[in-house]
Amino acid sequence: MPPTHVHFNGSVNLADTETVMREIASRVPSGLRRIPDGETGDRGNWIFFQMQKFLQSPSLTAAHPHDNPAEEYEMPQVRLADGVEPADMTWPDPGYADAYLESYASFAALRRQGVIPDGVRFQVQYPTPLASISAYVVAGQQESLLGSYERTMFADLDRFLAAVPHDEVAVQWDVAVEFGLLEASFTGSGAQAFDVIIANLARCAGQVPSDVPVGLHLCYGDYGHQHFKQPESLALQVRVLNAVIAAARRPVSFVSFTVPQYQHEEAYFAPLAELAADPGTELNFALVPYHPADQAPGTTDEQVRLIDAALAASPGGSRAWGICTECGMGRAGREEIPGLLDLHREIVAVG
Repeated sequence: MPPTHVHFNGSVNLADTETVMREIASRVPSGLRRIPDGETGDRGNWIFFQMQKFLQSPSLTAAHPHDNPAEEYEMPQVRLADGVEPADMTWPDPGYADAYLESYASFAALRRQGVIPDGVRFQVQYPTPLASISAYVVAGQQESLLGSYERTMFADLDRFLAAVPHDEVAVQWDVAVEFGLLEASFTGSGAQAFDVIIANLARCAGQVPSDVPVGLHLCYGDYGHQHFKQPESLALQVRVLNAVIAAARRPVSFVSFTVPQYQHEEAYFAPLAELAADPGTELNFALVPYHPADQAPGTTDEQVRLIDAALAASPGGSRAWGICTECGMGRAGREEIPGLLDLHREIVAVG
């Protein structure tokens, strides 16, 4: 069964929300189910948007290498200010609801003009609370601050959803830092880390009302268009999705899987036969390369065949599925974006 639709993981390196939506709608006229705002402006570098917010809080202060001696100090981090206890922590406004409400206004206007087709939802992306805490809070304070930060992020999402029609929006949780932690943890206490991460992801999914589609972007990072580790197969991604489906209070509506562009081995896709997602869960696979000229001829056709074969062996059987890039397109060159959008259309059309 060839790919039937496209999925966008969120970021698109264009000037502003209206430009992003106009370009997507014009270049991908069919197979479009959801449209993001491109995470333009301050949100362009993913969770660094939250680090900027953290530094605005009087409860936090910039950390220094000696504050976190157990880990290599590679990025700016924060710690509780002197005299502040975790129970007293007051988080700044995360800023997502304000940004998405502004973008929703552009979405609604473009839909009224007929630029965005009826039935296409406005998709918002949130990093999991664990992502920002793990990246930017010193190791010794992450666990004590995660709960209050999670409540702050959930309140931000609630505020956005309270202000927009539920039949016009969808929510995606970006799951990237978790795979870094899981891949590293298998050298140590992997089972404990897995259980904690699944519980966190189940709470994220469950925070979205049942009448709003919720998705998971299963990601291995995109620094310089390179993953922090090339996944050996889809086994861990399938295991995570299955566990979240079992633990969450509601169904997972859509998911995007990481597929390295060079990957066309049967063993990579074989774990899809263990997929527990029912046919109502939309599946998307990263068959859209950032640099089309680097992809060997016929690779996409072979990947389509392998995906179909693995899904046919799964409990849910053969089903329709879609395509996406491995990560967002926020770090692609701006001049590359039109071609990348066209490639989404071409892959679906060829299929």
